[in-house]
Amino acid sequence: MNTILNKQRRFFGAGYTKSLEFRKEQLEKLRSAIEKNEDNLARALNSDLGKSPFESYMTETGVVKDEINHILSNLKKWAAPERVPSSPALFPSKAKIYKEPLGVSLIISPWNYPVQLTLSPLAASIAAGCCTVLKPSEFSPACSKAIKEMLRQVFDEEYVSVVTGGAETSAALLEEKFDAIFFTGGSRVGKIVMTAAAKNLTPVILELGGKSPCIADKTADIKTSAKRIAWGKFLNSGQTCVAPDYLLVQNEIKDELTEEIKACVKAFYGDSPLENEEYPKIITLAHLERLAALLKSGDIVSGGKYDAEKLKMEPTILDNVSLDSKIMEEEIFGPILPVIGFGDMEEAAAIVNERPRPLALYLFSRSREAKNFMLEKTSFGGGCINDTVVHLLPPELPFGGVGASGFGKYHGKAGFDAFSNRKSILERPFTADVPLRYPPYHGKMRYLKIFERVKRLFGQARFF
Repeated sequence: MNTILNKQRRFFGAGYTKSLEFRKEQLEKLRSAIEKNEDNLARALNSDLGKSPFESYMTETGVVKDEINHILSNLKKWAAPERVPSSPALFPSKAKIYKEPLGVSLIISPWNYPVQLTLSPLAASIAAGCCTVLKPSEFSPACSKAIKEMLRQVFDEEYVSVVTGGAETSAALLEEKFDAIFFTGGSRVGKIVMTAAAKNLTPVILELGGKSPCIADKTADIKTSAKRIAWGKFLNSGQTCVAPDYLLVQNEIKDELTEEIKACVKAFYGDSPLENEEYPKIITLAHLERLAALLKSGDIVSGGKYDAEKLKMEPTILDNVSLDSKIMEEEIFGPILPVIGFGDMEEAAAIVNERPRPLALYLFSRSREAKNFMLEKTSFGGGCINDTVVHLLPPELPFGGVGASGFGKYHGKAGFDAFSNRKSILERPFTADVPLRYPPYHGKMRYLKIFERVKRLFGQARFF
């Protein structure tokens, strides 16, 4: 571990990664490597999670390639010094923000989207000019192996290195001094990462999760809402950090929407989802057993079967779920959708606000008042109105949580900024040195008061 870090520190210290052309070249190498290894990565995703080639491309490799293309199109602009207004009190002067890489970064990625959530942060780290150590999840071993072999063919370990292993490997890495740590996973491990980072005052980006609510009021389009809710919930068998965790439905449409979601599940996955080769599996038996125990939290109105040998659970809808039940205490992270009725938007907002602030929130409504109300009354990382999950796709939308669902953002420029230090510089000429600021101060207070009145009168004018 020390050997790799020392190599990366020396390589970073030599200044190679600060060149914009160097960064672009490495991003192009990464994109080319993904294209050449698409089939291999798809096989690994199928082995670990049972994903179909289409879903693998749609949610993993295709997303990363789009991210790299967006970075390449904008990197010159992002990396350029940024001119900002100076203070009238310092006229004449120039104020600029310079962007420099933080240094050697550590990226610890999860198992649920093992390609996307490893390579997208890597692209951001490369764009910012950092060296990178990657620690993919031990729970997706085929993907970890495929990623390691692919990146080893493209990058020297002094620049990008992949370290595999279990929890002990992650613990050992966290003992080391990095310049930035990017972690995607659960809140329990997130606290461990943050505690370790605090010992070295290392900046941390935590992408966590939580119980992301989905809310449908009586004005929602039933058929379209059901289709989009079912897709977002059961994508990757519900093992998505921004999947709708539970569904709040206004009482007037609760039964109708529930029936339509059931119909969508059948249309998507057939009468026997456990036999459907396109329907992904649960990552481990322990995770499946945890999900099976949650089925007792309500009445099963659709699905509910599971196969321990195949590691699969049917898309399941639960009704008559109590807000104090076990399933409402923790993130589900699986193909179980509790459906809960509510009377008005105040009640729906109260249910959301009783829980830690979620990573995502989804609202289905034609009512502008309902949209404005939920946006004002609830706090969450991001989300959609009249759709689910797809707010991750626009690269200009920063992605991340708030409070217990994480902090720090990435995607597009936000990812570049996450691995960069924004260095503020004020430049002044030697001429026009106003003596007012220098001692002695006797008799000068009245000039400060006059200057304050002038600023209030004309506002904070821009002086460049």
